[in-house]
Amino acid sequence: QVQLVESGGGLVQVGGSLTLSCAASGSAFSVADMAWYRQAPGQQRELVAAVTSGGTTNYADSVKGRFTISRDNAKNTVTLQMNRMKLEDTAVYYCNLAYVRTFSRSDYWGQGTQVTVSF
Repeated sequence: QVQLVESGGGLVQVGGSLTLSCAASGSAFSVADMAWYRQAPGQQRELVAAVTSGGTTNYADSVKGRFTISRDNAKNTVTLQMNRMKLEDTAVYYCNLAYVRTFSRSDYWGQGTQVTVSF
């Protein structure tokens, strides 16, 4: 049973930094693609950043140059470093683990952690 536990959310001022971490258990972590999604009130969940099992990263245009995703396969963790934060970064952030195969995909989600950016 895959379990994802996020930590590091909270309140931060505009222009500040915050680091989110996600610890995975019960999974073959090194072969999974990992990602962070976020969902603001009244909005759809959107991809923020992703890192494949091979280490390739991908970012939403809105966070490029400000956020960095990284993974540690030895510790089964994925981290999202968020810098120069903006009001619009306020959302619940979700950790995602995905096993991507040729014809199927299995997704697992964390419980979410609130990030609030204020003046």
